[in-house]
Amino acid sequence: MRSLDEARAVCEHHLPGLLSKLAELPLAELEKPGNPGLDLFKAAGGPALVIPKAYAGRGATALEAVQVTRAIGAAAPSLAVASTMHHFSVATIFTLAESLRSSGVEWALLEGIATQNLLVSSGFAEGNAGQGILSPTVSAVRAEGGVIVNGAKKPCSMSRSMDLLSASIVLPREDGTPETVLMLLPAETEGVSVHPFWKSDVLGGAESDEVRLTDVFVDERLLVPTETGDGGEIDELQTIGLMWFEMLITSCYLGMASALVEKAFANPRVAPATVAELGVRIETAAQLLEGIARQLIAGDGDNAALARALTARYAAQEAIVDAARRAVEALGGMAYIGSADVAYLLAATHCVSFHPPSKASTAAALAAGFRGGVVRFE
Repeated sequence: MRSLDEARAVCEHHLPGLLSKLAELPLAELEKPGNPGLDLFKAAGGPALVIPKAYAGRGATALEAVQVTRAIGAAAPSLAVASTMHHFSVATIFTLAESLRSSGVEWALLEGIATQNLLVSSGFAEGNAGQGILSPTVSAVRAEGGVIVNGAKKPCSMSRSMDLLSASIVLPREDGTPETVLMLLPAETEGVSVHPFWKSDVLGGAESDEVRLTDVFVDERLLVPTETGDGGEIDELQTIGLMWFEMLITSCYLGMASALVEKAFANPRVAPATVAELGVRIETAAQLLEGIARQLIAGDGDNAALARALTARYAAQEAIVDAARRAVEALGGMAYIGSADVAYLLAATHCVSFHPPSKASTAAALAAGFRGGVVRFE
């Protein structure tokens, strides 16, 4: 598949040797807990991928990040999902570093992540029906020099390999009203523990277990207050972070579906009409996700931009699931029976719909925008 080959070439440029190392291992091994995928990712310099060169990173653009994630998703689905959580967290940090709200600490963090090859997990909300990605799952109280945090994040990808944990927390203001704050802390901080949670074999290699925080002290220098607009809408920092997440997490599944479509393309018994149909579906998804990337490159980060990004994500999601189903149908029952990889990729691709925010949770905001009103995500 030409577009998948192009994605692989971009991946090889930024993370040389990664795909060849992954290709040496059976898919079933790469998808098991404790697999070497994250180690290979680190060895190839993966943690620095989207960090700008100004902060000692690889400097991959949002568009290139879509292609790299797609290529990894086709080879190692669990690694694609896990690494997406890292890139999403890092993108939020460098968005802050380049804003007027920067404290200067962010520059040092980014350089440290890039030069020391550190993995940053995402402790933002995920997996609960109706709950947004930035809805905090942990709370905090103020203490001298910082805050004391308690709560849990489940599932939390890279839970056993993370070097740093990023998360949103609820912190009471002086007047008692809740404030959402972003935090970053070392994984080895006292009070941080990891517990079994993920029971499915599908995407089991992403290390999506439970991370508990028990009386964890977080230095105030590692806290970033979020802001809201006059209408209560989320601020640009959260919006851009969410756009990165939607773009990259969907790109993971674009890769998985692409692997199935590529198998169908390689089968001479699949009719040209079917090949064309599959190509249209998979390339539609790719172009939709690349559209989000172009918004990020252009610096579009308001709620209207987020609405466009979510529209693209939901449409790409439908195209991805449909392409995977049609590809397996075109391959036939014997291919499904005879290859565990085909069945696994089909099952994994369907997980695309489980990532927040759900269409139901954003329906009111999107409907308002489609009708010409003000788009407001809270």
